[in-house]
Amino acid sequence: MRDFVYVKDVAKVCVYLMKYRKAQGIFNLGSGKARTFNDLALNVFQASGRTPEIQYIDTPIDIRDKYQYFTEADMQKLGSIGYTESFYTLEQGCLDYVQNYLIPQSYF
Repeated sequence: MRDFVYVKDVAKVCVYLMKYRKAQGIFNLGSGKARTFNDLALNVFQASGRTPEIQYIDTPIDIRDKYQYFTEADMQKLGSIGYTESFYTLEQGCLDYVQNYLIPQSYF
């Protein structure tokens, strides 16, 4: 499971930190809620109006003992410096990215 974060949210936080400079350091960014890769794939299919076709493969043996199987951002530090913007949900981020950038091939 991963705490997926949409690039637009990362950009908004970077602008906020540059503009207000209330703190320095490393900040976790994410939704604060871990989701499965299956959730991500299903949302991409749904956003593109396609029927899900998913094939599963095992994690490669050579990375199984090194792979981080769970990530979930603790957003308290960012909130403690006054950042109050909400983040895109996985559903919202997939829908925006697929329909506004991938489908119309508008990458920039």
